[in-house]
Amino acid sequence: MRVPRRALAALLVLAVVPAAASCATAARGDDARPGDEAPAALAAYDRLLPAPVSARAEGPGYAFGPGTVIRTGLTDGEEVRKVGELLAEQLRGPSGLPLPVVDGAEGDGIRLRLDAETEGAGAEGYRLESGPHGVTLTARTPAGLFRAGQTLRQLLPVSGPGEVPGGTVTDAPRFAYRGAMLDVARHFFTVEQVKRYVDQLARYKVNTLHLHLTDDQGWRLAVDSWPRLAQYGGAGEVGGGPGGYWTKDQYRDLVAYAGERFVEVVPEIDMPGHVNAALASYAELNCDGKAPERYTGTKVGFSSLCAGKERTYEFIDQVLGELAELTPGKYLHIGGDEAHSTPAADYAAFMDRAQAVVGRHGKTVIAWHQLATARPAAGAVLQYWGHDRTPAPEKAAVAAAAKAGNPVILSPADRLYLDMKYEKATKPGLAWAGYVPVRRSYEWNPGSYLPGVPESSVLGVEAPLWTETIATRDDWEFMAFPRILSLAELGWSPAASPNWTSYSRRLAAQAPSLDAQDITYYRAPDVPWS
Repeated sequence: MRVPRRALAALLVLAVVPAAASCATAARGDDARPGDEAPAALAAYDRLLPAPVSARAEGPGYAFGPGTVIRTGLTDGEEVRKVGELLAEQLRGPSGLPLPVVDGAEGDGIRLRLDAETEGAGAEGYRLESGPHGVTLTARTPAGLFRAGQTLRQLLPVSGPGEVPGGTVTDAPRFAYRGAMLDVARHFFTVEQVKRYVDQLARYKVNTLHLHLTDDQGWRLAVDSWPRLAQYGGAGEVGGGPGGYWTKDQYRDLVAYAGERFVEVVPEIDMPGHVNAALASYAELNCDGKAPERYTGTKVGFSSLCAGKERTYEFIDQVLGELAELTPGKYLHIGGDEAHSTPAADYAAFMDRAQAVVGRHGKTVIAWHQLATARPAAGAVLQYWGHDRTPAPEKAAVAAAAKAGNPVILSPADRLYLDMKYEKATKPGLAWAGYVPVRRSYEWNPGSYLPGVPESSVLGVEAPLWTETIATRDDWEFMAFPRILSLAELGWSPAASPNWTSYSRRLAAQAPSLDAQDITYYRAPDVPWS
């Protein structure tokens, strides 16, 4: 059932609700019964999502009101001050409170403290303690303090002043990499639209945004050494729309915005396939020296860089070099999937040289798992996007690479591809990997999912959103929410057997926040929404 929040004006409630109820009944999950009532509201510490390592309610809480200040330590540095300022900004709008940020971590209020001895915190962990005199957020790093602030947001009312219940949260992530991918190549989206997604991701402790910047249909980032890539190759998208591209300054702005929220941007230049936009822009990149027409369809596997031309490697060196300079994060993603028009020997030779280029520019390779059929470089990360029907030899190649020391990011298409339809009636999306209802996106264990790939080899999880059928923000958010919260839970929360009853109740408790953010989301019929 699709519920665009902006459409739910008060004057339309009586008209909308009967139709929505009928739709929900028709689509109800197997274990939901007509007439079931939503369970009683969860206590604040029981509704946190992702679930923390430990949460305990105890004692009186803190009155969050007009006198509340946010305190940062005098010796904790400018980055902690910035975390405090951003937390104040995130809380001011919903609460209507002034929330000044002051130096000095002693006194009543919301206190941010760095402490290298914070037990079990690691790079992103934290401790939150709430009592009558305030809320103390403690972490080893500014990133940990930011994550603590997102937990605090969930403990507060969605709007207005209120109380932070008394209690303690001790928390740290299960996986270091918790990502979402956005395809801006098939359909173009603006930096401001992507910033909104960054805010949504950071709220649920997702720490990586993978940007699929290039494909057959469009090239979305300016490159000084090859200007026609964006100017010509960026002028189009699926269906023949105008497309577009980001300037370098716009990309820098987005990367900085994400970085302030401790979200690392991983840019992808897909190669040697998925390159028609580049081939159309520069005839010299084609083996026959002839540029094809620009492409606005959705087929894959028909384009390839010319692996036998030295000019090809000058091209990727210059493009990746400029991208590396723009990107402070440690990774560059070089694609490598669906290169059906590249002979196997050429593919292996090409990926050898492309990986070497990434290394020369001081970055670590991420590539789709097809790199396992070639020669993954030491430390290169494989991103697995197979599914239950993926042939065993293909899975075994990934397992062999993992055994050799290559980390794996799990993005199984029939679990985490956000462009897969929820059900047959879903309007946008595809279904080649099957339908992916919310429950299916949650009920699996990354630590034991892929045979031969133990949890110690899993760097993390990522939910890709491909945009062949997705051209608007509403469609994008509808396909992402609430399944992206499954990703957040699987990536952050401690390893445990999936508990749909518990998870679905905590998911339902996020509805007021999703509504307040004006997110268009899918109200799965087997989630007990209020």
